Amino acid sequence: MKVPLSVADFLSRGAAVYGDRSAVFDEPGTAGSLGTLTYRELESRARGMGLALDDLGVEHGERVAIVSPNAAKFLVAYFGVSGFGRILVPVNYRLNSDEVSYIVEHSASTVLLIDPELEDSLRGVSAKHKIVLDGAADAALFAAAPAGAEPAAWAADEDATASINYTSGTTARPKGVQLTHRNCWLNATTFGWHTAVTDRDVFLHTLPMFHCNGWGMPYAVTAMGVPQVVVRRIDGEEILRRVERYGVTLLCGAPAVVAAILTAAADRQAAGASVPGAGTVRIVVAGAPPPSKTIERVETELGWEFVQIYGLTETAPLLTINRARQEWDGLPSAERARLQARAGVPAVGVEVRIDEDGEVLAKSNNVFAGYWEQPEESGKALAGGWFHTGDGGDIDDQNYLVISDRKKDVIITGGENVSSIEVEDCLYQHPAVAEAAVIGVPDAKWGETVKALVVLRPGHQASESELIDHCRSRLSHFKCPTSVEVRDVLARTATGKLQKFKLREPYWQGFERKVN
Repeated sequence: MKVPLSVADFLSRGAAVYGDRSAVFDEPGTAGSLGTLTYRELESRARGMGLALDDLGVEHGERVAIVSPNAAKFLVAYFGVSGFGRILVPVNYRLNSDEVSYIVEHSASTVLLIDPELEDSLRGVSAKHKIVLDGAADAALFAAAPAGAEPAAWAADEDATASINYTSGTTARPKGVQLTHRNCWLNATTFGWHTAVTDRDVFLHTLPMFHCNGWGMPYAVTAMGVPQVVVRRIDGEEILRRVERYGVTLLCGAPAVVAAILTAAADRQAAGASVPGAGTVRIVVAGAPPPSKTIERVETELGWEFVQIYGLTETAPLLTINRARQEWDGLPSAERARLQARAGVPAVGVEVRIDEDGEVLAKSNNVFAGYWEQPEESGKALAGGWFHTGDGGDIDDQNYLVISDRKKDVIITGGENVSSIEVEDCLYQHPAVAEAAVIGVPDAKWGETVKALVVLRPGHQASESELIDHCRSRLSHFKCPTSVEVRDVLARTATGKLQKFKLREPYWQGFERKVN
């Protein structure tokens, strides 16, 4: 017997087994907040969304884009869209109007859902059905389904696309990563297994829900009936308050989230207040390899368990995991942290190898189906039957992967991908800029930050602040340089190609890896 895998399976089980349990605590005091929903109510709202999309004439396979910070409605959409045969397009809410327009148009999304806080800034973005998530305009879309009502039948296909997640990388324009139901299902179950998710957990949504579908963790915890706490904005003290109030045991985030929590915890301790969660909380971290000292502080200052994973949007994302082994229990905290700083060992069902150029390649059921409407880029990424990560690394004698460099022209700052090419293209639009090279440099808070190296045109002048403001007027702020250095010349090869590894080298002296 073969039953097609569908993301709908996770909510179906959650509602069937834990129907009366609180499923989600939405952010209070925000327009359109759904308050607290049980798992039975969550399932009914998802089914109601499927019915509403039927009424709008949205066919199976059509795309539904959502631009929103974390919200209970985002959780409903994971299942109300993909679970009933449409394709969810989660969009980074930090992008500007032009960037969102490109994604909506490129994906040919016929429905666009926008958080009310973004209504003014995204007024110029259009779609056949544009709906503000304010509790009024979207009332029909998120209404509970009438008893016994079922959306139009969809023959579940595990190889059908469940979501298209846009990611910046080696091209100026973002690419649409097609994740299938099979990708999402197997990633979620494997992720949940490796992180030991049970029905006794409480999950805090600190990771943006748009980011690779929250790494797939929302699917995993939903299946196990885990109460889920929504937080819209990252603030270290607010995270600690939620951990304390709800008894949170599990959260995910980029190194910048860890830094914010550690700062807030230090402030609490200095004021003589306690830090919640010692011995009960585990935090899963990815986005960039954190320094071993940060890992040590999580375990000694917070008393939380640190778990590191490595992956990409294209791999749904889980490839490797580093969770402290029993054999390390007696080691000094600094030594244990050093071992945990590695990217990890392959997750169940994943193969990882290093090619002759030092690039990390992967093979797994988690690997995406290809880039939406970009067959040439898909062919490059999946050449030879392996996914080419664009990261450089090594595998040590214990089979642990260590990421040492980033071969793709991409910077990861605060867990967000930034295309160097896109920022360079923006700088070239300034009349004083003759040449530009954008690189990632180490940053204590964000892991990496964006730095621009520019050569000015003869007879022209431009200050650092002027060039930064120029970028901020055209790009989302997280993509913009935080520093600009004017140079007389940029090192190039004999064929005129920039050698970015040489440009980056001085800033990474003293670091074992060329990523942070």
